[in-house]
Amino acid sequence: MRPGLCYDEMMSLSNIVPQPGAVGLSPSFLAAVQKTPDRLACVYQGLSFSYIELAHQIRVFRERLLAWGVRPGDRVAALCLGHPMQGVALLALADLGAIWVPLNFRLAMAEWRQVLDDCQPRCLLADDAHLDAALTLARQAGLPCHSLTQSPASLDHASHPPWPGPPVDRTDDPVLLVYTSGTTGRPKGALHTQGQMLANASAAIAVQGLQSEDRVLTVLPLFHVGGLCIQTLPAWLAGACVVLHARFDPERVLKDLDEQDITLTLMVPAVMRAVIDHPLFPQARWPRLRALWAGSSVLPDDLVQAWLQRGVPVCNVYGATETGPFSIALGAQHAHSHVGSCGWPAPGVEARLDPVPGATDGVGEVCLRGPAVVRHYWPDQTALDAEGWFHTGDLARIEADQSWRIVGRAKDMIISGGENIYPAEIETILARHPAVAECAAVGLPDPRWGESVVAVVVLRPGALAGDDDLLADVRAQLARYKHPRRLVRLAQLPKTALGKVQKERLVADLTGSAGTAAAP
Repeated sequence: MRPGLCYDEMMSLSNIVPQPGAVGLSPSFLAAVQKTPDRLACVYQGLSFSYIELAHQIRVFRERLLAWGVRPGDRVAALCLGHPMQGVALLALADLGAIWVPLNFRLAMAEWRQVLDDCQPRCLLADDAHLDAALTLARQAGLPCHSLTQSPASLDHASHPPWPGPPVDRTDDPVLLVYTSGTTGRPKGALHTQGQMLANASAAIAVQGLQSEDRVLTVLPLFHVGGLCIQTLPAWLAGACVVLHARFDPERVLKDLDEQDITLTLMVPAVMRAVIDHPLFPQARWPRLRALWAGSSVLPDDLVQAWLQRGVPVCNVYGATETGPFSIALGAQHAHSHVGSCGWPAPGVEARLDPVPGATDGVGEVCLRGPAVVRHYWPDQTALDAEGWFHTGDLARIEADQSWRIVGRAKDMIISGGENIYPAEIETILARHPAVAECAAVGLPDPRWGESVVAVVVLRPGALAGDDDLLADVRAQLARYKHPRRLVRLAQLPKTALGKVQKERLVADLTGSAGTAAAP
């Protein structure tokens, strides 16, 4: 039996046809199954799974969820590397009207606990790699813990009703809760409904030209809407094949681009650079790759040109956790002529620029509105203004041909290796140190990661503390990718007349400074 997936041969195709009137993620996937039941849906670690096999597993997992006490509206959290069962679990929960909460496996234990305390899930799931950590976490949170990836037993058809059951419209049912840190450093859960996810998938399919003949390589983690919602879920809804990696490995990426006949893939700048820097890159082949999509931050020109010179258009997608995230996109037809642009609003997306004090050259804050934009943070905090617009905090300008170009971020968020890092998380911990009078965390340009975190501290008069001492609590309480790579001591921080730290000036000073100390 294939690990984590089983094929129940007693079940015929007629049992999985979506019922007339059923609306939601699960019926949309079943429609793809009905069209091409034997087409390859997923390749994972040398194993292959057809659409009908995934559909059977969704039913099996749905019954397991019911046995675990999961009911409509319940949250189910999961700690897992890339695995087909993540898609199976999401679609099974969608069929029940419950909510999937994927945890960032790069976080620290205290950060996972913070998320669980906020969303109060029914249970916690984990793969083999995280089962020990999940058991500890579940004990602390008072939750049952189950394996996500072990092979379940076959269904007893005498005791289970036909699936999918009575037709239900689940358009407005919440189905995905993805946490993104707010500017205060506290996690905020963006609550996506099934209708919003379908709207995002529809736009992603249309702009990328996704078809059932495509083979999509997924190397980004599925706890992000980027890894899940830009290509992976849209590919499954379009009847395409997803080649899924457990975690990113540049050598495996280069081999699979050739051996798996990949037609589309998605990367962030840090992943692009790791692939380009790999010794196999100059000789690598990708006979069917028609486009490389990229997102999460502004794309450095050298990364784009490295792929363009090898005949691969680099497309750009812009959005946020709260917006789908397929919001503004640069398709392959414009990849050569619009390097650095993020393209035009996707179908169904309204975009505008709001004025920003002090901004020039037509720069404004990006605001988005549309059917894929979430309305609430968990549990019921509004994410939109009174007119339904989401304010991203990002700065952009609109060119003469109406294409959009992101020029910076109004917020202080740092993006390192495709991960969002909020300075407040680091500053809050640093400020607790008895030797620290003031502190700030900023992102400086980094050729590998896009940006790297630099902590700046002003020590109290007469205080003495080494780098390890100052950063010990940060390293203990935050995920490794959030750790400052350098620590700088200053006599004072640059501030406005109102006492606010001038981070732009601080970044400019540090970029030209040679007096920084490397953090171990």
